[in-house]
Amino acid sequence: MKGRLSGPRRSATATIKAETTSPAPFAHSVILGIDPSLRGTGFGVIRLDKPHPVALAFGTIICPKAWLLSRCLLRISTELQEVIREHRPTACAVEGLFFAQNLRTALIMGEARGASLVAAAAGGMEIFEISPRKMKLAMVGYGGAQKSAVSQMVRRMLHLVDLPAPDAADALALALTLAQETGRHSIAAPKQL
Repeated sequence: MKGRLSGPRRSATATIKAETTSPAPFAHSVILGIDPSLRGTGFGVIRLDKPHPVALAFGTIICPKAWLLSRCLLRISTELQEVIREHRPTACAVEGLFFAQNLRTALIMGEARGASLVAAAAGGMEIFEISPRKMKLAMVGYGGAQKSAVSQMVRRMLHLVDLPAPDAADALALALTLAQETGRHSIAAPKQL
Protein backbone atom coordinates (compact mmCIF):
# COMPACT_ATOMS: atom_id res chain seq x y z
CA MET A 1 0.00 0.00 0.00
CA LYS A 2 2.81 2.40 0.95
CA GLY A 3 4.53 1.64 -2.39
CA ARG A 4 1.46 2.66 -4.33
CA LEU A 5 1.06 5.84 -2.34
CA SER A 6 4.72 6.84 -2.55
CA GLY A 7 5.08 5.91 -6.25
CA PRO A 8 5.48 8.49 -9.02
CA ARG A 9 2.85 11.20 -8.87
CA ARG A 10 1.45 13.27 -11.69
CA SER A 11 0.75 16.83 -10.85
CA ALA A 12 -2.56 18.45 -11.71
CA THR A 13 -0.82 20.96 -13.97
CA ALA A 14 0.72 18.19 -16.07
CA THR A 15 -2.73 16.73 -16.63
CA ILE A 16 -4.16 20.09 -17.66
CA LYS A 17 -1.24 20.74 -20.02
CA ALA A 18 -1.73 17.40 -21.72
CA GLU A 19 -5.43 18.07 -22.24
CA THR A 20 -5.05 21.61 -23.57
CA THR A 21 -2.25 21.06 -26.05
CA SER A 22 -3.32 21.44 -29.65
CA PRO A 23 -3.53 18.44 -31.96
CA ALA A 24 -0.61 17.53 -34.19
CA PRO A 25 -0.29 19.66 -37.32
CA PHE A 26 -1.70 18.39 -40.61
CA ALA A 27 0.78 15.67 -41.54
CA HIS A 28 -0.40 14.96 -45.08
CA SER A 29 1.91 15.88 -47.93
CA VAL A 30 -0.05 14.33 -50.83
CA ILE A 31 -3.74 15.25 -51.11
CA LEU A 32 -6.43 14.04 -53.51
CA GLY A 33 -9.31 16.34 -54.44
CA ILE A 34 -12.52 14.93 -55.95
CA ASP A 35 -15.34 16.86 -57.65
CA PRO A 36 -17.91 14.07 -58.16
CA SER A 37 -20.36 13.98 -61.04
CA LEU A 38 -21.84 11.08 -62.99
CA ARG A 39 -20.72 12.27 -66.44
CA GLY A 40 -17.54 14.13 -65.47
CA THR A 41 -15.84 13.46 -62.13
CA GLY A 42 -12.88 15.76 -61.64
CA PHE A 43 -9.83 14.63 -59.71
CA GLY A 44 -6.59 16.32 -58.74
CA VAL A 45 -3.58 15.20 -56.73
CA ILE A 46 -1.21 17.76 -55.20
CA ARG A 47 1.98 17.43 -53.20
CA LEU A 48 2.68 20.10 -50.60
CA ASP A 49 6.13 21.37 -51.39
CA LYS A 50 8.28 24.47 -50.98
CA PRO A 51 7.98 27.14 -52.31
CA HIS A 52 4.52 26.15 -53.62
CA PRO A 53 2.33 23.05 -53.98
CA VAL A 54 2.86 20.88 -57.05
CA ALA A 55 0.17 19.20 -59.17
CA LEU A 56 1.03 15.51 -59.56
CA ALA A 57 -2.00 14.51 -61.63
CA PHE A 58 -5.39 15.88 -62.59
CA GLY A 59 -8.15 15.19 -65.05
CA THR A 60 -11.78 14.31 -65.59
CA ILE A 61 -13.30 10.84 -65.59
CA ILE A 62 -15.75 10.99 -68.49
CA CYS A 63 -18.73 8.64 -68.78
CA PRO A 64 -20.72 8.83 -72.04
CA LYS A 65 -24.46 9.54 -71.82
CA ALA A 66 -25.24 6.18 -73.42
CA TRP A 67 -23.68 4.30 -70.47
CA LEU A 68 -25.85 2.81 -67.77
CA LEU A 69 -25.59 4.23 -64.26
CA SER A 70 -23.89 1.10 -62.88
CA ARG A 71 -21.17 1.21 -65.55
CA CYS A 72 -20.46 4.89 -64.81
CA LEU A 73 -20.20 4.28 -61.06
CA LEU A 74 -17.78 1.39 -61.64
CA ARG A 75 -15.61 3.52 -63.92
CA ILE A 76 -15.48 6.38 -61.41
CA SER A 77 -14.47 4.04 -58.61
CA THR A 78 -11.86 2.04 -60.56
CA GLU A 79 -10.19 5.07 -62.17
CA LEU A 80 -9.95 6.85 -58.82
CA GLN A 81 -8.47 3.69 -57.29
CA GLU A 82 -5.79 3.70 -60.03
CA VAL A 83 -4.92 7.33 -59.27
CA ILE A 84 -4.73 6.51 -55.56
CA ARG A 85 -2.46 3.50 -56.17
CA GLU A 86 -0.13 5.54 -58.35
CA HIS A 87 0.22 8.66 -56.18
CA ARG A 88 -0.53 7.34 -52.66
CA PRO A 89 -2.36 10.34 -51.19
CA THR A 90 -3.02 10.19 -47.46
CA ALA A 91 -5.87 12.73 -47.39
CA CYS A 92 -8.85 13.36 -49.63
CA ALA A 93 -11.03 16.44 -50.05
CA VAL A 94 -14.41 15.76 -51.63
CA GLU A 95 -16.95 18.36 -52.62
CA GLY A 96 -19.78 18.67 -50.11
CA LEU A 97 -23.41 18.15 -50.91
CA PHE A 98 -25.36 20.94 -52.50
CA PHE A 99 -29.08 21.42 -52.79
CA ALA A 100 -30.31 20.58 -56.28
CA GLN A 101 -33.70 21.75 -57.49
CA ASN A 102 -34.23 18.42 -59.22
CA LEU A 103 -34.48 15.40 -56.88
CA ARG A 104 -33.36 12.98 -59.60
CA THR A 105 -30.22 15.03 -60.24
CA ALA A 106 -29.45 15.12 -56.52
CA LEU A 107 -29.79 11.33 -56.26
CA ILE A 108 -27.51 10.71 -59.25
CA MET A 109 -24.92 13.15 -57.88
CA GLY A 110 -25.11 11.37 -54.53
CA GLU A 111 -24.46 8.02 -56.22
CA ALA A 112 -21.38 9.40 -58.04
CA ARG A 113 -20.19 10.88 -54.76
CA GLY A 114 -20.69 7.51 -53.08
CA ALA A 115 -18.56 5.74 -55.71
CA SER A 116 -15.84 8.36 -55.14
CA LEU A 117 -15.99 7.98 -51.36
CA VAL A 118 -15.71 4.19 -51.62
CA ALA A 119 -12.55 4.53 -53.75
CA ALA A 120 -11.04 7.01 -51.27
CA ALA A 121 -11.96 4.88 -48.25
CA ALA A 122 -10.50 1.77 -49.91
CA GLY A 123 -7.27 3.75 -50.29
CA GLY A 124 -7.13 4.11 -46.50
CA MET A 125 -6.92 7.88 -46.43
CA GLU A 126 -8.58 10.50 -44.23
CA ILE A 127 -11.55 11.99 -46.07
CA PHE A 128 -12.78 15.54 -45.58
CA GLU A 129 -15.85 17.29 -46.99
CA ILE A 130 -15.58 20.87 -48.23
CA SER A 131 -18.56 22.83 -49.50
CA PRO A 132 -18.32 24.46 -52.94
CA ARG A 133 -18.86 27.87 -51.35
CA LYS A 134 -16.05 27.37 -48.83
CA MET A 135 -13.69 26.21 -51.59
CA LYS A 136 -14.48 29.25 -53.76
CA LEU A 137 -14.05 31.56 -50.78
CA ALA A 138 -10.64 30.04 -50.00
CA MET A 139 -9.48 30.15 -53.63
CA VAL A 140 -10.92 33.39 -54.96
CA GLY A 141 -12.14 35.27 -51.89
CA TYR A 142 -15.77 35.13 -53.01
CA GLY A 143 -18.11 32.19 -52.29
CA GLY A 144 -20.16 32.74 -55.45
CA ALA A 145 -17.18 32.86 -57.83
CA GLN A 146 -17.46 31.46 -61.35
CA LYS A 147 -15.65 28.26 -62.36
CA SER A 148 -13.36 30.28 -64.65
CA ALA A 149 -12.09 32.33 -61.69
CA VAL A 150 -11.35 29.14 -59.73
CA SER A 151 -9.48 27.68 -62.74
CA GLN A 152 -7.38 30.85 -63.06
CA MET A 153 -6.44 30.82 -59.38
CA VAL A 154 -5.60 27.10 -59.42
CA ARG A 155 -3.37 27.66 -62.47
CA ARG A 156 -1.61 30.50 -60.67
CA MET A 157 -1.17 28.69 -57.34
CA LEU A 158 0.16 25.49 -58.93
CA HIS A 159 2.19 27.30 -61.63
CA LEU A 160 0.46 25.38 -64.43
CA VAL A 161 1.07 26.37 -68.04
CA ASP A 162 -2.52 25.83 -69.17
CA LEU A 163 -5.86 26.18 -67.46
CA PRO A 164 -7.14 22.85 -66.16
CA ALA A 165 -10.60 21.70 -67.28
CA PRO A 166 -13.35 23.03 -64.97
CA ASP A 167 -14.02 19.76 -63.09
CA ALA A 168 -10.30 19.04 -62.66
CA ALA A 169 -9.74 22.64 -61.52
CA ASP A 170 -12.44 22.28 -58.87
CA ALA A 171 -10.83 19.04 -57.66
CA LEU A 172 -7.40 20.70 -57.43
CA ALA A 173 -9.01 23.65 -55.64
CA LEU A 174 -10.57 21.28 -53.09
CA ALA A 175 -7.15 19.74 -52.40
CA LEU A 176 -5.57 23.20 -52.05
CA THR A 177 -8.38 24.32 -49.73
CA LEU A 178 -7.88 21.28 -47.52
CA ALA A 179 -4.15 22.06 -47.32
CA GLN A 180 -4.92 25.68 -46.37
CA GLU A 181 -7.65 24.88 -43.86
CA THR A 182 -5.74 22.17 -42.04
CA GLY A 183 -2.35 23.85 -42.29
CA ARG A 184 -3.41 26.61 -39.92
CA HIS A 185 -5.65 26.93 -36.93
CA SER A 186 -9.08 27.22 -38.47
CA ILE A 187 -12.24 28.09 -36.61
CA ALA A 188 -14.34 25.96 -38.96
CA ALA A 189 -12.17 22.95 -39.83
CA PRO A 190 -13.35 20.74 -42.70
CA LYS A 191 -15.83 18.02 -41.77
CA GLN A 192 -14.19 14.61 -41.67
CA LEU A 193 -16.17 11.73 -43.18
